[in-house]
Amino acid sequence: MKAVAVYPGKPDSMHLVEVPMPSLDDVPDGRGVLVKVLRVGVDGTDREIAAGRYGQAPPGSDFLITGHENFGQVVQVGPNVPSTIRLGGYVVATVRRPGHSLYDQIGMQDMTTDDQYYERGINLRHGYLAEYSVEDAAYVVPLPATLREVGVLLEPLTVAEKGLRQAFEIQRRLRIWQPRRAAVLGSGTIGLLAALALRLRGLDVVCVSLPLPPCLNSELIEALGGRYVSTRESSLAEVNVRFGSCDLIFEATGYSPLVFQAAEVLAKNGVLVLASVTGGDTKAEVNADHLNQGFVLGNKVMVGTVNAAREDFIQGVDDLIKAEALFPGWLARLLTTPIQGLDNYAEMLRQLTENHEAIKVYVQVA
Repeated sequence: MKAVAVYPGKPDSMHLVEVPMPSLDDVPDGRGVLVKVLRVGVDGTDREIAAGRYGQAPPGSDFLITGHENFGQVVQVGPNVPSTIRLGGYVVATVRRPGHSLYDQIGMQDMTTDDQYYERGINLRHGYLAEYSVEDAAYVVPLPATLREVGVLLEPLTVAEKGLRQAFEIQRRLRIWQPRRAAVLGSGTIGLLAALALRLRGLDVVCVSLPLPPCLNSELIEALGGRYVSTRESSLAEVNVRFGSCDLIFEATGYSPLVFQAAEVLAKNGVLVLASVTGGDTKAEVNADHLNQGFVLGNKVMVGTVNAAREDFIQGVDDLIKAEALFPGWLARLLTTPIQGLDNYAEMLRQLTENHEAIKVYVQVA
């Protein structure tokens, strides 16, 4: 079968490769689920892997099949697969696989302390930009047929789901914490989905992002009942004065200096969730004493989040269903840039690199 792969660490090495068809026998104990891949979303992680910045091939291979934002249809199941995973049903697989730490051993591989981690399509495990994939049922999450057109958004949604779950879990210490106002920094796929998740939880949301309104990004935020402000027109400090301090701030811009600006305006007892994986060596001057004093006296929290657990995928399915009911057609508007077929991987990369107005680039595999 066909797949899209790179030679990890070698820039511009993305290519089409022929690989053996996966089999249920690849998964032990009859737990295998064979999936026909329908769509795969791509993002900055895929772009950076293609540029040779990170990623490792699985043992015994010199290439890595990329793609982690998967969505497909079940075509075959092993004898010990739960009945919730049905032939013909739609599924998404989680991304990270267990390593060796205590967290990995109890099913919390998204919180691993291992330096070496295993992620499909990213590091040491082949991904989903292929015609078929096989997976252990433990990592397969079923979706209803009503999500057929938007199911590829589940994996990126789980980034927001985990960040919000962690924020609420931390703030159980306050017993009566009920956040009312939230800010989302960035209006890419993750930022928009974070705004959606927050609105579904009843929070007043302002999105602060670079593009000037009116634009698709601002229209999408406003369609949720949120407010949109461009950083070209207002600073975070000005937004704070205009709308009030936020109990929860979700950072998804990829521009690290904004983290410290957000920390300064975060409300007392607030949580700042960091979701951007930033490379490079950007430096910023910060008001260190003011920040330190504010966090100590204000009982504030800053927490990073990466990857997601199965429970975040399950919550994500529930939120996708709610979104389709409350904001019909909203999710489909995020799917701005379809790429037809695995053969067009060069166009996929071009769109990821050059199309700054694209929200979600995805490959229509089948």
